[in-house]
Formats: sequence, structure tokens, C-alpha cells
Amino acid sequence: MWKQPVVVQNLSGGAGNVAAAAIAEATPNGYSMLFVAHPVLAVNPMLYDRLPFNADRDFTPVILLSRMPHVLLTSTSLTAATVPELIALCKARPGSLNFASGGAGTSIHLAGELLMDAAGIELRHVPYRGGAPAVTALMSGEVQLLFDATATAIGNLRSGRLRGMAIASLTRSPVLPDIPTFDQSGLRGFESVIAHGILVPAKTPAALVATLNRAINETLNDPEYQKQMAEFGAELIGGPASKFSTFLAAEKTKWAALIRKKGIKAN
Repeated sequence: MWKQPVVVQNLSGGAGNVAAAAIAEATPNGYSMLFVAHPVLAVNPMLYDRLPFNADRDFTPVILLSRMPHVLLTSTSLTAATVPELIALCKARPGSLNFASGGAGTSIHLAGELLMDAAGIELRHVPYRGGAPAVTALMSGEVQLLFDATATAIGNLRSGRLRGMAIASLTRSPVLPDIPTFDQSGLRGFESVIAHGILVPAKTPAALVATLNRAINETLNDPEYQKQMAEFGAELIGGPASKFSTFLAAEKTKWAALIRKKGIKAN
């Protein structure tokens, strides 16, 4: 579309903080963009005592690309098959079940904490060094529960290696239609998603931000791209940059209360 090379730099580390810091310091000329999972900006500032960027001042949102719900996965040996059965089991045997995550403060950890808070149950959190080891632990029976993003959960669900108990969206997923929502399972309004968006350094001229927004919206409207993303269970959003700002603000408010209540800090 732009008829020039686009270089993708995968700057891993610090739960997305390294990449965010690189863009915060980049020249605001429209040529440096941050493709980000929303917790980097909406959650990390509450988990880390010091960050190499200011989430509120160092970036200008361009577009909210997509959102994808978390799915509660269970080992095939777990006797509870539904959310009400899980709640009953946990209340009969508090703390007897373990849920895995890719580390303290990750989105799948927070989803588990949200479940405990909403259902009034006690689970033991077992953090691993990344999502892949956490999934392996679930398959081996080290833990019984794990929240995972739809895209990475689909393969294990379709293969039968793991079971899906509920999905943390308000409507069922078209790619996982047999899995009920938490809302349908009795936990009204329960929702936990991972969203992705694009930002640029603060002070990037508004005309350049608008140009980027138009181009990316054009891509989001491409039927082939829509088909590919739908297969991952992603809901494409798009629209004006203000949608991303509004979403980030709502997520900050939602998770701040839980993080304070539970005293959660990143690893």
C-alpha cells in the first residue's frame, strides 16, 4: 500500500515494556509505530514501580485493531465440566485446584484473579516463565486450569488435548461455538480480553496519524484479512483513533481496582 519497505522489529522483554520504550523515544515523524497488546499501556503501569515510558504522555493512539477473548481451559481429567460445577468444587475444597499463567501480572493471570473475585472462590496461582510452559503444565496435569487467548487455545481444543469450560466474552465465539460464555454460565458481565492496537510517539503530527489510520482501516476492511483474523477468533475493530483511547481508559479503570485489591505486582 505504501510502496516502500516496512521493517518489523520484534523487541521482546519486560512484558512489552522494551518495545514501548523504543517507540516512546523515537522521532515523531510517522515512520515509527508500536504494535501493542493493550495491557502494556493499560495494566503494566500499575504492576511495575518504574517504567522507561509514560503510558499516558508518550504515545498517540492510531487505531484499535482487534480484541480476542480469553478461554478458560481445563485438563481432561478435571471432574468439573461447567462453571457452576467448578464453583461448587472450589467451595467444597478451597484452594485445592491450581491455575497456571505465563507469569504474575500477565493478562491470563489477571483473568484468573478476576474469576476468583467474581465467583467468590479460591484457586492457587502457579506462574510459569511464559504461556507455552503453562499450557504444557496443564496438559501434564501439574495444574487443572488456565486462561488462554482464543488464537492459541483453538488448536489444543480441537485436538481434544484440553477442554474449554467457558469463554470470557459476552457472546459466543464463531470459531468455538460450543463453548458457553461466563455470562451464560452465571457470572453476569464477566469479560476478559486481549486487544491489539497501533500507536505512534507523542507529538506525531495529526495529519500523519490520520493518514496511518485511513490506511490501516482499509486493510481491516479487506475480505481476505478479515477471513484470516476470524479464523483466529479475533474481532476486528478499526474506526477512529478515539476508540483506542476510550478502550484503554476503560481497561485501566477495570483492572486497577482488582490489582489494588489483590496487591498484584509483576514478576
